[in-house]
Amino acid sequence: MTDPIDTRRRRLLATTSTLAGISLLNLGVSGTAQAKSSPAQPANTTPRRSAASFDGIRQIRAGTLDVGYVDAGPSTGPVAILLHGWPYDIHAFVDVVPRLTAAGYRVIVPYLRGYGSTRFLSADTPRNGEQAVVAVDIIALMDALKIERAVIAGFDWGARTANIMAALWPERCQALVSVSGYLIGSQEANRKPLPPQAEFQWWYQFYFATERGAAGYAANRDGFNKLIWQLASPQWKFDDATYQRSAQSFDNPDHVAIVVHNYRWRLALAEGESQYDELERRLAATPKITVPTITLEGDANGAPHPPPASYAKQFSGKYQHRDITGGIGHNLPQEAPEAFAEAVLAVVRL
Repeated sequence: MTDPIDTRRRRLLATTSTLAGISLLNLGVSGTAQAKSSPAQPANTTPRRSAASFDGIRQIRAGTLDVGYVDAGPSTGPVAILLHGWPYDIHAFVDVVPRLTAAGYRVIVPYLRGYGSTRFLSADTPRNGEQAVVAVDIIALMDALKIERAVIAGFDWGARTANIMAALWPERCQALVSVSGYLIGSQEANRKPLPPQAEFQWWYQFYFATERGAAGYAANRDGFNKLIWQLASPQWKFDDATYQRSAQSFDNPDHVAIVVHNYRWRLALAEGESQYDELERRLAATPKITVPTITLEGDANGAPHPPPASYAKQFSGKYQHRDITGGIGHNLPQEAPEAFAEAVLAVVRL
């Protein structure tokens, strides 16, 4: 192992051990594409009773993690893997899963690193939140569960992870459903300043760049994340019970370190692990996605997100975009589960 690699690892460990200390004190099908946009899909606004929770959480060792996950539906059915983002958890899909299992799917919904019952197997593993490592986690989970291919669907961090999996491991992805489209980035691309309004929307990223921000998030995690829910989905009238059901997953001992490192890594204020450098180099080239894809966007998404026209060309396989109307914000699968589930079922028929 060369000195530069040792140095990079020591720098990452120094960053993550500091954050972990804060946390412990309770202070994150190929083919020519014809980009096609379907008519706006209205969300079902009929009042409905949300499922209380999932029946049970399983655990499995996969890569560097002991992953907590939901496994629902027939074991021999086609597989869909649903990926949540920040600051959300597996309950974003609590009303999506029954719709997919009723259609014969086996549905896997994992807690990402730093959430719920997912834990690191070793205290020495860096609490790394860079984009590539989360995708590596899900590939490792597929290997552990002996799943060769699946429909990968997600939003926020989950959509970025799904994008990366489809771009780097297309043989493992039968199809892709991605809220807010193409979200693969790079540290170099993130050096470019944005217009003031766009920078304003990323206020929390700059907050996390400071030690005050890391301590503030750790000390005020519950109020902080509820505020993000409200800002990102301004027309979603969720109740306290709905929020608290997900908020329990933020009590993970590595949550603060993962979240803060993720946003610092994006701004090149923290390094990743050298073993993922080649993956990050490939991602920095903004690889096209060849698997069949449906992208979704809510009409009331208050979080930073690119316009659909800006990313359509990144999907070179069969592709369709759907706008979901009815005041739907950033947490699209929880706010419009019918539309999200239908996209998962439809994408394999493109």
